[in-house]
Parts: sequence; C-alpha cells; structure tokens
Amino acid sequence: MTTIGNNLQAVRERIATACAGAQRPVTEVTLLAVSKTFGPEAVREAHAAGQRAFGENYIQEAVEKIALLADLPLQWHCIGPVQSNKTRLVAQHFDWVHTVDRLKVAQRLSEQRPDDKPPLNVCIQVNIDGGASKSGVAPEEALDLAREVAALPRLRLRGLMTIPEPAATYDAQVAVHAQAAALFHDLRDAGLQLDTLSMGMTADLEAAIAAGSTMVRVGTAIFGGRPRHAA
Repeated sequence: MTTIGNNLQAVRERIATACAGAQRPVTEVTLLAVSKTFGPEAVREAHAAGQRAFGENYIQEAVEKIALLADLPLQWHCIGPVQSNKTRLVAQHFDWVHTVDRLKVAQRLSEQRPDDKPPLNVCIQVNIDGGASKSGVAPEEALDLAREVAALPRLRLRGLMTIPEPAATYDAQVAVHAQAAALFHDLRDAGLQLDTLSMGMTADLEAAIAAGSTMVRVGTAIFGGRPRHAA
C-alpha cells in the first residue's frame, strides 16, 4: 500500500473511533479528501485506496486536474471561495460547492449549471464563531439565504459548511461545532430538507463528529504537508 493509502486507512480509523465514541454509525460520516496543491498522481493513489470524493480550493487548478482525471469516477467538491467571475467554471465542472455565502453567487451557479448535468449540490458557508478572517454568512442570516438558495432551479441545497477559528482544547472544539449543529437543526425544523453538515478537518475531526458532522474535510493527514500554491 502507498503512503497515501496508509494515511487514508489511518484517517478512516480515526473516523470510526470518533463515531464509536459518539455512538453514531460510521456510515453517517463521509470523508472528503482535500487534494488542493497536490497533483493528479496523488489523487490517483487515493482513488486506488478507495477514496472517491475530493475537495479543491483553487478553481483553475482544480479544473485542470479534473480534466486529467476524467477517466476516474470521482466526485469533486469546491471548498474554496467562489468569486463571481469563476462561477461558470464551478458550475460546469464540480459536483458540490460548500462555500455559498451570497445570493448573487448562488444565482449565477444556478444559471450557469449545464442542463445535461444534475443539479449542483451546495452548502451555505456560515461564519459560526464570527472569525474576522473567515468567509461565511452570519448565523442569524443563514435561514433567509438558505430559503432563497433552496428555491433556485439548478441547485440542490444540502446543508451547512463551517471553518471555525482553531480552538485550544477538545471541549472548545466540540462547543463551536455544536453551535453549527444547532443551527443546522434549526434550519431543518424550519422546513429545509438538509442532510449535510460539512465541518471538521485534520486537527479537529473527532470533535466535529462528536458534535454531529456528516462530512469531514481532511487534507494534511492524507496527503502530507502542502506544497506552496502559486498565486
């Protein structure tokens, strides 16, 4: 088994242990391998080890990578900021977008989604802890935006995504993720058909799973330290 394969196995074991500790079925949590800045060969290694879902932050880099890997049955998630001038590329090439935080971007994604593709799966990005450097809609604005996004014809609203500021302790990690989980359930109680809570990364996936995450985004623990990305 390759290094990436061994790393994937270790991450899956972490997820399984966290699910057991939270008394949740491991099938409730999807592993998204964050392959940004790594080349197609790394994705091929991960695919050979059973990984199918991959997350990318840099849209142009991702589009080139997607083309080079078109022979593989992969699912591509955009987990980086989406500027208005990049919505067409995202709508044409990705299966999921986790970072919708403005109605204008959602409208463009819907308008530009090709008719021969299924609706684009989207998550509303929420700035759950008010981090000054973080993107995302404020929690109190999430319901209104979610309702507007859910009404767009070529999108399928799946849930929420968060990237909280790093927390010093496990209990603090759980607490901030629990805020996102509470908002997720509030939106469901309001009538939105949501099934995805995208939160947790290499450093805090256990806490995220304890709080209710259904999708963890893991890069470093699978692929190693990241090469510098060319701007």
